[in-house]
Amino acid sequence: MSARNWWLMISVGLGILLNPLNSSMVSVAIPRLQNVFQLDYTGVSWIIFSFYIASSIAQPVMGKASDLFGRRKIFLTGLVVAFIASLLAPFAPSFAWLLVFRIVQAIGTSMMVAVGMAIVRIHVTEKQATALSVLSIFLSGAAAIGPFIGGVIIHWWGWPAIFFVNIPFVVVSFLLSWRNIPKENSSLTVSSGMSLRKWINWIDGSGILLFTVGLVALLIGLLSAKSSGHIAVGNVIVSLIGLALLGVFVRHELKATSPFIPLRTFAKYPAMTWVNVEFMLVNVLFYSLFFGVPSYLQMVRHVSEYQTGILMLTLGLCSLVTSPIAGRWIDKSGPGPALLVSAILMTAGSVWLVTLNQSSPVIRVCLALAAFGISNGLNNVGMQAALFQSSPKEMIGVASGLFNTSRYLGTILSSLLIGIVMRGKFSFEGFQVLGIILTIIALSLVFMSRRRRKSGELQERIN
Repeated sequence: MSARNWWLMISVGLGILLNPLNSSMVSVAIPRLQNVFQLDYTGVSWIIFSFYIASSIAQPVMGKASDLFGRRKIFLTGLVVAFIASLLAPFAPSFAWLLVFRIVQAIGTSMMVAVGMAIVRIHVTEKQATALSVLSIFLSGAAAIGPFIGGVIIHWWGWPAIFFVNIPFVVVSFLLSWRNIPKENSSLTVSSGMSLRKWINWIDGSGILLFTVGLVALLIGLLSAKSSGHIAVGNVIVSLIGLALLGVFVRHELKATSPFIPLRTFAKYPAMTWVNVEFMLVNVLFYSLFFGVPSYLQMVRHVSEYQTGILMLTLGLCSLVTSPIAGRWIDKSGPGPALLVSAILMTAGSVWLVTLNQSSPVIRVCLALAAFGISNGLNNVGMQAALFQSSPKEMIGVASGLFNTSRYLGTILSSLLIGIVMRGKFSFEGFQVLGIILTIIALSLVFMSRRRRKSGELQERIN
């Protein structure tokens, strides 16, 4: 691979890592933010919700926008937006303003993720698999070591540092990208000939609005009810409004010519649908642990942010070490066996969480994190391979978009699950209940993995 291609990958990689890095660093900052802004656990959890909701919407929208305005422009603009948000967030006068800057940050970093892979796929014509695997390391690596980086910098410099740490990455990525990403000029005529109204219809602005308002209303209604400890009429009304809007969203998407989420695809390709359902459950389970364990360590065990970051490194390192091994295994045996082992490990890890108490040795926490880290490494490769196996070649672009949507829905549901279980205050009892729920989800994944493996063996016999 040429030196220019390597510089292109580094330029893009430094940009796309910002989204997973910022989504994971905050897991260690939640107790500190709760104290600084005098919030209950439900209130502070919106720092997670806002980022994932904004990312789930921005990535597909910016992917479409790049067809009009050019991938280079979208990528560079994303870096500028991320720079501004990271610079202003530490000076937020209130938690509401912090959420605004967090949403802007999610949009900016999503602009890079949405087009980064495409830039490399288009301009790196030799050893594309190697190039894309390098970018995957940037993405998964940033998510894996995010809690460690967050714990260290919060310990020494406070919570604003988790935003300031982005600035060197943004500046270096911008300078390298300006120099190394080739210019595009084919999309300018298309964008100049499209009116604002046509562009909004093309990206399905109505669908995005219905999805966003409906989801936010449902979350507010559910979380407010659990936080207050009783179900008020207002909470019920807000929840029902959210459900109604999501119902209207489904109906709209089924009729839309260019839907935000192509729901008809799920009905047309059931095998692909089951992969997405399984992937969503995997993310519910993984991110419940990802955000739950740091809060358990800091609020129940009174472990410092620095020590929490070091302990969470067990999860990241096990995931990073397992991923390349999983790739070779899946190349030989297919995704079925790896995903079954992953589900069994997640079940064992969830059961192990339930056995923890308020004085359990930290090595027991590390064992649970190791089990989830290995399973995550298997899932990183296995779920992607299962998606490719179940999706027609002509649908692979749409399938990848739906796959990312399933990921974000899983992360949003994980935050909702923690918020509902904790009822506004993180507690040891709530953590045990969370472990029981995760065990049930993990057992369902074992069942689904065994079912898919048997279906695959039956299909091979038929063939």
